[in-house]
Amino acid sequence: MGIIATNTSVQIGKLKERGLNLDLGEEKIKEVLLDIGYYRLGFYWNPFEIDGEHNFRPEAKFSDALALYYLDVDLRNLLMRLLNRIEINFRTKVVYYVSNKYKKSPTWFIDPEVMTHDFIGAISQHYNEEFIKNNKTIKLHHRNNINDKYAPAWKTLEFFTFGTILKIYKSVKNNEIKERIAGLYDVRNVKKFENLMNTVVHIRNICAHGGVLFDLQLPKGISAHPAITFNNNNRHSLDSAIKVVHYILSQISSNRAADLDNEIKMLFDKCAANQSLKSIIEDKIGYSF
Repeated sequence: MGIIATNTSVQIGKLKERGLNLDLGEEKIKEVLLDIGYYRLGFYWNPFEIDGEHNFRPEAKFSDALALYYLDVDLRNLLMRLLNRIEINFRTKVVYYVSNKYKKSPTWFIDPEVMTHDFIGAISQHYNEEFIKNNKTIKLHHRNNINDKYAPAWKTLEFFTFGTILKIYKSVKNNEIKERIAGLYDVRNVKKFENLMNTVVHIRNICAHGGVLFDLQLPKGISAHPAITFNNNNRHSLDSAIKVVHYILSQISSNRAADLDNEIKMLFDKCAANQSLKSIIEDKIGYSF
């Protein structure tokens, strides 16, 4: 829409000029625009455009763009619930195995014998006054232990983000511990495990922050694993990322992995009768019906 704010009437006029079929009626579309926003919806009618001027294909309908938006919402909600299971499991493994290896170093995440210099040098990005203030357990620890600069790992890591936990895993110097944790997910190569977990964290962050999923292209290809088969050998698509989430989840709970399979299939099958959505699911997401 350019750099000047516009109202819903002007926005609807632009969509008409560009050839979008406003099949829901203008009043309903105004309601949707005020609910979701013109800019955000632009990501979802983009697949229906035919040129750099943002003109639409003759068959393009507002209802299809809206249906794609809600498909993305449903995907985020579904994945977020199961990604949370992976995050908690991985955090628990890191805390348990590293803490038990270094029993005499309760704050091993800032111990130079345990962690790389790069992570320790950047600890203030993760553990600072704001972190203490925002987490009741950590705040209480410092109130009761005024001489402690840091709370123990089993308290502290509970409040670090998934991305920070993965960074901690990567920064552990002892490769045997990392191999042991990776092996719990049936991955023998630490670098491959880190690549798979990078994918999981990337998807989690998109879901947590309401990002667009359907046209995801991972910045780095997913590592090969004998238990994961990628459609058309595409290691960058959303479908491939979901396969990684499914694999890691299957090492934690076969029932939850089955839930993911079933719910993804149900979600996409509901869209299969709409040829426009079916094509996007196949071409953009990479899913095979």
